Amino acid sequence: MDIKEILEKQKKYYRSGITLAVPFRIAMLKRLYAEIAARTEEIEGALKEDLGKSSYESYMCEIGMVLSEIRHMIRHTKKYAASRRVHTPLSQFAAVSYEKPVPYGNVLVMSPWNYPFLLTMDPLANALAAGNTVVLKPSAYAPSTGRVMQEIIGCCFPPEYVAVVTGGRRENAALLEQRFDFIFFTGSQAVGREVLRRAAEDFIPVVLELGGKSPCIVDRSAKLELAARRIVFGKYLNCGQTCVAPDYILCSADIKDRLIREICAQIELQFGRRPLENVGYGKIINEKHFRRILGLIDGKKVVWGGGANPQTLQIEPTVMDHVSWSDAVMQEEIFGPVLPVLTYEEFDEIIPLLSDKPKPLALYLFTEDREQIQKATERIAFGGGCVNDTIIHLATSEMGFGGVGESGMGAYHGRVGFEAFSHIKSIVDKKTWIDLPVRYQPYKDGIHARMLRRMLR
Repeated sequence: MDIKEILEKQKKYYRSGITLAVPFRIAMLKRLYAEIAARTEEIEGALKEDLGKSSYESYMCEIGMVLSEIRHMIRHTKKYAASRRVHTPLSQFAAVSYEKPVPYGNVLVMSPWNYPFLLTMDPLANALAAGNTVVLKPSAYAPSTGRVMQEIIGCCFPPEYVAVVTGGRRENAALLEQRFDFIFFTGSQAVGREVLRRAAEDFIPVVLELGGKSPCIVDRSAKLELAARRIVFGKYLNCGQTCVAPDYILCSADIKDRLIREICAQIELQFGRRPLENVGYGKIINEKHFRRILGLIDGKKVVWGGGANPQTLQIEPTVMDHVSWSDAVMQEEIFGPVLPVLTYEEFDEIIPLLSDKPKPLALYLFTEDREQIQKATERIAFGGGCVNDTIIHLATSEMGFGGVGESGMGAYHGRVGFEAFSHIKSIVDKKTWIDLPVRYQPYKDGIHARMLRRMLR
């Protein structure tokens, strides 16, 4: 079945009205949950083949989070899908006003390779809960995970409801030529820009989850050992191939040396002295990205790591000191296990410094100073983040996750995800037992004018 035919069948299926029924949506989510739970080992094996992830990391960062999001949607879809009464102004007496969430209809979800299961299935759960049909386009760079997802979807749903399209750039281009009702894209800024351009031609609404150079600020008041432990976890998880990984450290100059010592100690504690021999340490997705990351490492500035294995596409957790803003490693999102360290003298320097740079997807701040927390969270633009931790802000269905500016637009997870895949209709149900004459011609002064002014003041 070609792409155009898939979409035509999905349009027909959606117009039948079957996806609008909330019990149907919940039943489909339960079906998806059961199939994923039954195939946990198979999914873990696929993630091992594609990214070298251990079973523990695969469940913690992908499978478990997907199951949690689906459970949330199963529990809350009825509430999220219900119409919500709102206040009716006196000028519209007598009426009832309400907001009614309705599905967009036929949606496209394009997902990346770095968390291929999580970043495909999470938006799928939101889209199904909202009552849409879905075309999924997983990344060609994670073929094993893509095959398993295709089998899962095939077992759960007919293609006129949910379909998986595999392939590379040609298939991506063909999908973007179709007129979907909504597009959800996770990936690079370059491809996101093309998705937005194509969508704009047909006024298709989009959510873009992109990336950027997410700073990790460490103040002199921070608990350095704990900060180092949490930074090392967030930075080197999935070998740094995480869109919200701390891209670089920006720390107070007077604690830099102590912080670096703690980070290097934590790397050895968490990954061992020879990380490339650690069976729980993954790999870079392909040779192209492996070579790109190696090109960002300046050997003269490496204080830990820097080694690599071309046969296994592995790069050691690497720390670079004496880095400047003009270094190659600071010119693009690293998306790999390389952590450059830069410094500042006074905290107030950070606000204008970061305000002049592209808006990152995440920001992390390690400090015990509540005034600094307020300044950073209010005055620096970023998608989301953590105080005294890294990356965990995306691991909840109770808050939306998304970017701003160059790091994306829109958000998802939980209620925010349901509403991302929904159009919220504003409806006034006007009663017929009375019809106030105030709004009708001919307009008159006197009692009508006084009534109008009272209603609208």
